[in-house]
Amino acid sequence: MQHAEPDDHRRPAHRTGRPRPPAATPGGDLREHPPPRRAPGSARRLRAALTAAALAGGLLLTGCGGSGEPSNTADRGGARESRGDAPLPGPDQGYGTGERDSDGSGEDDSREVAPAPDYLSTFALDVDTASYGYARRTLADGRLPDPSTVRPEEFVNSFRQDYERPDGNGFSVTVDGARTSEDDWSLVRVGLATRPAEDDGERPPAALTFVLDISGSMAEPGRLDLAKKSLGVMTDRLRDDDSLALVTFSDEAETVLPMTRLDGNRDEIHDAIDDLRTEASTNLGAGVETGYGTAVEGLRKGATNRVVLVSDALANTGDTDADTILERIADSRREYGITLFGVGVGSDYGDALMERLADRGDGHTVYVSDTDDAYDVFAERLPRNVDLTARDAKAQVAFDPETVAEFSLVGYDNRRVADEDFRDDSVDGGEIGPGHTVTALYAVRTRSGASGHLATATVRWLDPDSRTPHEETAQLESGALDDSRTTASDRFRVTAVAAYFADALRRGTDHTHLPGALDLTDLTEEAEDLAEETGDSAVRQLAEAIRQADALS
Repeated sequence: MQHAEPDDHRRPAHRTGRPRPPAATPGGDLREHPPPRRAPGSARRLRAALTAAALAGGLLLTGCGGSGEPSNTADRGGARESRGDAPLPGPDQGYGTGERDSDGSGEDDSREVAPAPDYLSTFALDVDTASYGYARRTLADGRLPDPSTVRPEEFVNSFRQDYERPDGNGFSVTVDGARTSEDDWSLVRVGLATRPAEDDGERPPAALTFVLDISGSMAEPGRLDLAKKSLGVMTDRLRDDDSLALVTFSDEAETVLPMTRLDGNRDEIHDAIDDLRTEASTNLGAGVETGYGTAVEGLRKGATNRVVLVSDALANTGDTDADTILERIADSRREYGITLFGVGVGSDYGDALMERLADRGDGHTVYVSDTDDAYDVFAERLPRNVDLTARDAKAQVAFDPETVAEFSLVGYDNRRVADEDFRDDSVDGGEIGPGHTVTALYAVRTRSGASGHLATATVRWLDPDSRTPHEETAQLESGALDDSRTTASDRFRVTAVAAYFADALRRGTDHTHLPGALDLTDLTEEAEDLAEETGDSAVRQLAEAIRQADALS
């Protein structure tokens, strides 16, 4: 990659006056801006074209996803995307700018020149992992995933982190980083963690309404059969004071089992699950609406009330638009605080619809492809992580204009929040449970020779019971950056490899690309080394997925 332009070519021009110090004004009216484009060298252009051509050819609660264990559609309701989100060029295209005429236009840049950078980045927290799980399934089937289904933050949040945990509800904040092979470019990681999950007997009781797809497409092995086995195992693992309801849908929806306490009724619940059979078409909208109606009828005060949608999300009857479906159950969601969680199954999977439903339904998505995935989600993590520790959680990172020339958030494309809405608690954030970690990765170009304060990261959330707002903050100094990504901690390196992998799968699209990226062959070797060093089976699965992508491309 070519060297970055000297700072006198790259000084950010602010819209009005001088920028206010971001650490002092985390709610100010500044905007995130990705790096402008630079004309590439011929060898890099050829390599980028070959990579793009090759790639172009080719469960449950977030108590369940993105936890402290392995495990794009549109804006979120109420969460408006920040302005100035022009896409980054790919790493083979360079990270500087070309020479510009006096009027600001570039001689060799046909893309629209993005607005001047600013120094705030604001987003709603997200612990979805479905995108990574579905990519692994697709690669195992011998196909490259559609780039539109690759969401980098879900790759990053699929791996265990070692962030310090808080004692009570809310979050700890960790900020670290490492320099890359590109001059002045670093990767900066913002890590948020909730308290460890309590012993199963110490959490509040759960009232779970399962909305199960029994349409014809669910007859494929690994869909309804997997869901039935998973629900059966989970029924045995839940506590006696937990409750479960079951709604099914094909062309119509039906409440098979109203909200029923587990104590003394496990046989009845097992019988209802065992009797499930596939039927006709997929009226997902009717299923969600009936599911929420059943959840409201069986609402339990003092319990965690949730609707869990298990489906391949291939809706073809009734309402098939996520916003229309959610509008029909909006009052139930707002009045009773019932969150919607999506569990995706199947080799053909309606990723966009499921992700949109979960995002706008204050929930999360995971994807399960086999019995090991299903057991981990339904039998291990769900019973422990059913509680909530934070509502409407948002993060804001303020970069210091004295040391940072430009930056870009990797992923979170449909989680962006207007900077001025950070402390507006009526604007949606993310609902997070115990035992979770949330990771955000930034590509950051520092000013040549600059040192000192780099960034301040703040997380804001509402107490799940009292709705009282709280904040926690951490800072990063330039001297704390590791000199090289390869000398950083193992978990930082896993984060970077996961992000580089997602970056490679999205190559050839107008999305954020990372400095210092490796080709898939080198990335496979690094992931394999990390699997050996960490002894983490999830990292070994990552190495295998990268190897499969390399072979397919």
